[in-house]
Amino acid sequence: MKAQFEELIEGFITHKIGISDVFLGAPLAALLQKDLRQLNAEGLMHRAGIGNDIILDPLQKLRGDKIYWLDKKNRNTEQLEFLDLVDQLIDYLNRTCYTGINACEFHYAFYDTGSFYKRHKDQFKTNSDRKYSLVSYLNDDWLDTDGGELVVYHDGDEQKISPANRRAVFFQSNELEHEVIVATRPRMSVTGWLKRV
Repeated sequence: MKAQFEELIEGFITHKIGISDVFLGAPLAALLQKDLRQLNAEGLMHRAGIGNDIILDPLQKLRGDKIYWLDKKNRNTEQLEFLDLVDQLIDYLNRTCYTGINACEFHYAFYDTGSFYKRHKDQFKTNSDRKYSLVSYLNDDWLDTDGGELVVYHDGDEQKISPANRRAVFFQSNELEHEVIVATRPRMSVTGWLKRV
């Protein structure tokens, strides 16, 4: 995994955003896709809230995704494998970049066709624990015509990133505004934050 970690870090240092097209191994990506789809089919994913006080957005004006929080206590094999990968990344970041990361939180995100998440930053105004954002995509055979890109705003430009399967995106949570534009097919990811608490 060292090569994937280095790819994220080098991109972050050079361009403020790291991208690895093979962050997730193909077997793990397939298992996570299956797990997410099953949770969605069983109605266990819930509309995401806005803010750290769980201020709900009932009309879904800002975001339209459904989420399910990953937790090691669930003893779910696929989720544990992903969280172990994140722990390896955190260890690597702390050893090579002295980031002081000591916690994380991740959830599945499912965007139905036509869903979106308007422009925002990932760090709360009243809590600065989130230091880095990491999004890992689970979408097979994604085409440009499918939409659903992550649009990142930095240095006066817009960078569009397709949510292709196995790709991961890494950036500082309090720095880059970003949004998810409307997709013409369902869109899946594992999204979360590396934290210092």
